Amino acid sequence: MAIKLNEKYLKGFITEDELNAVKPDTAKAIETLNARNGKGNDFLGWIDLPVNYDKVEFEAIKKAAEKIKKSCDVFIVIGIGGSYLGARAAIEFVKSPLYNSLKKDTPDIYFAGNGLSGTALDELLSICEGKDICVNVISKSGTTTEPAIAFRVFRDLLEKKYGEEGAKERIFATTDKAKGSLKMLADQKGYETFVVPDDVGGRFSVLTAVGLLPIAVAGCDIDKMMEGAAAAREAYNGKVGTDCERYAIIRNAFYRNGKAIEILACYHSFFTMTAEWWKQLYGESEGKDGKGIFPASVIFSTDLHSMGQMIQDGVRNIFETVVDIKETGAKAVVPSDEANLDGLGFIAGQSLDSVNHKAFQATALAHCDGGAPNIVLELDSKSEFDFGYMVYFFEYACAISGYTLGVNPFDQPGVEGYKKNMYALLGKPGAENEARRAELLARL
Repeated sequence: MAIKLNEKYLKGFITEDELNAVKPDTAKAIETLNARNGKGNDFLGWIDLPVNYDKVEFEAIKKAAEKIKKSCDVFIVIGIGGSYLGARAAIEFVKSPLYNSLKKDTPDIYFAGNGLSGTALDELLSICEGKDICVNVISKSGTTTEPAIAFRVFRDLLEKKYGEEGAKERIFATTDKAKGSLKMLADQKGYETFVVPDDVGGRFSVLTAVGLLPIAVAGCDIDKMMEGAAAAREAYNGKVGTDCERYAIIRNAFYRNGKAIEILACYHSFFTMTAEWWKQLYGESEGKDGKGIFPASVIFSTDLHSMGQMIQDGVRNIFETVVDIKETGAKAVVPSDEANLDGLGFIAGQSLDSVNHKAFQATALAHCDGGAPNIVLELDSKSEFDFGYMVYFFEYACAISGYTLGVNPFDQPGVEGYKKNMYALLGKPGAENEARRAELLARL
């Protein structure tokens, strides 16, 4: 099993009676997922995705990835939220957060359209100067402001650099199968297209074409990734008494006891973007109707020198979930130094991963002493298989947890608020926007 739940650091923080009080709700949540009759049931395609994906499109993704590898120095992935976080998480987890700086036979990969910073876009355009470029634009509708602006810029760049005919061979659109402005443009221009499934929401879409094309371009084995997800589906789907359900039980029991913040921690920098993906998954799924566990993240031991004080001695409304990765393949060893001026001779010859693991154990014990319990999820390795397994584990636990909270885990009505205000302030045509604009300007 790729993930094992370790409850060693929970002793004294929660009773079995408190956990048993949550179990009927999580069992009901699993029953609801199995029957597909709960809120948001039209977005449950991710449950069977690891075994029920489009095999023809999957092969087309691998073929397109090979074409992209041969065609460009720089691959630009345009998308926001679930349209980029999963892919970036996988690439950094399996390959490296320094992927673009490593020697490799695959193109550098940069992510655009995930914000509105002009500085970031200027810098990316500068990086692209003199380079051959391919673009993957990812948007269900094609009208989301951030990626739509970035795509305008890069489409213009490619068409000026290669001409319309040349550009169409370098632009790949991942979008709705039949409708939307991006689909319409892709058909008009002749871009190769991949499908954002109707029944898979953005934050659950990493194992669809949304994530798989960039992941494959980076040289990751997407077959192994799907195998890992399929193994997790076999282990958890429709089953009670699993570590996946147990994780949902524990976090909900903590929430009922007033612990409203969950900090996801890992002791490796390659996990940083996986934590960002996790935060969207749980934040968008649970944070509604005045409910929800606030998802935060840290990378230790780095953040022990910044956030450590707050976690150790701050308000006791937090619990931690630590992803403990057993095998990373790292070879770094602490060297010997006869002078020993730094006083570290006692660890000379030890692997850095061994030292890092002791840091985890020491921190977990210290935080428990300070009143911050630790759920530990032991993950076998940083392989593609284990990444796919972990993705499914967190997705299924999130769905259980959302239903246990009594919310719809598959919608995100709250994200529309800022969009409506922004469109109004920018002067988007329409009577409703004009009225809202006047109201907002008066407030400003």
